[in-house]
Amino acid sequence: MHILLIHQAFAALDEPGGTRHHELARHLAKQGHKVTVIASPVSYLTGTPNKAKNRNQIDEFGVRIIRSATLPALHRSFIWRVFSFISFMISSFINSLRVRKVDLVWGTTPPIFQGPTAWLVARLKGVPFLLEVRDLWPAFAIAVGVLKNPLLIKLSEWLERFLYRHADQVVVNSPGFIPHVTARGAENITLIPNGADPEMFNPSDPGETFRKEHELGEAFIVVYAGAHGLSNDLTVVINAAEKLKEENIKIILLGSGKEKANLQAEAQQKGVDNVIFLPPIPKSEMHQALAGADACLAILKPIEMYKTTYPNKVFDYMAAGRAVILAIDGVIKEVVEVGGAGVFVPPGDPQALANAILDLAKKPKKCRKMGMRGRLLIETQFSRQEMADQLTALLESMRSEDV
Repeated sequence: MHILLIHQAFAALDEPGGTRHHELARHLAKQGHKVTVIASPVSYLTGTPNKAKNRNQIDEFGVRIIRSATLPALHRSFIWRVFSFISFMISSFINSLRVRKVDLVWGTTPPIFQGPTAWLVARLKGVPFLLEVRDLWPAFAIAVGVLKNPLLIKLSEWLERFLYRHADQVVVNSPGFIPHVTARGAENITLIPNGADPEMFNPSDPGETFRKEHELGEAFIVVYAGAHGLSNDLTVVINAAEKLKEENIKIILLGSGKEKANLQAEAQQKGVDNVIFLPPIPKSEMHQALAGADACLAILKPIEMYKTTYPNKVFDYMAAGRAVILAIDGVIKEVVEVGGAGVFVPPGDPQALANAILDLAKKPKKCRKMGMRGRLLIETQFSRQEMADQLTALLESMRSEDV
């Protein structure tokens, strides 16, 4: 079957950002399916244009990636961000209509604006529409204070309900999302959780290359890999690092986002030199960075809605065999604690975070055991291969029902 995925935030394995969809698309291609991806040429993580000169490429697995014109203004302001979403919504619709003999359209949110495009393309082509919910937008945007205009909130919530009710199938990547989407009209719901490919990471790698490159010596290293945005609450990390300045501990903030410059300025103002800011790297290089860590950090603001999430980075950390320091409450806390894969820290508490880091630094064997238990959890319950098999079976069943 021919699957059309419309996804503005799509990142290939040679780009920074979450690569769940490229990994899944490659698996589908291996199973004999044809996959076409309509993606943005602008990185959702960095806001910079993709370096590829060819806007219509086929990778080595046969996945076709079409880069659709998008306004490069993701990190300017909220309004410019919306303009960027709308530009992709329009251009992706035009490009999607040019893709022939499609059997199923796969849309994903956020950004929610690409959802109507996927729905309309599916209806015009007379094929099933799969809606994948990766985050609860606009609920998250409202909770963090990014979306405040009452009219925009009403329109966004109407659009959200419309998509849930008109999707032939809804896929969520966290069990915490199920009550939310059900309450807003979704019916055929399947959980295909986030996970990781254990083959991408070597838990036995001591990370000497990464440590030498960044002159980390024998320090205890904590790596945070991901977006530097409002939701990520990285000011808490700066404040925690300030409390650890006398210890042989360094915290790596690896990634990009519109708050990065503010965080760098704050660290400099406070004289926090045990925090190292590094640029984002492609997923294909992430194994080296995580190998150089003793523990890895996942953090979000202490907002009730964030208790529903299964952050991608947590699964990558576990796949790398590194202990997780988790400053996120809710369903992901259950995964980490039940698996014995790390330590929980109350979100928004710099002192508790500093204490947790120091405790792990003083107990390296305990830290290592946590990391290996996380690796086992990925291999047995959250392998990307298993998730890809579930998705393949679901898509094939949708096609057979349509026929």
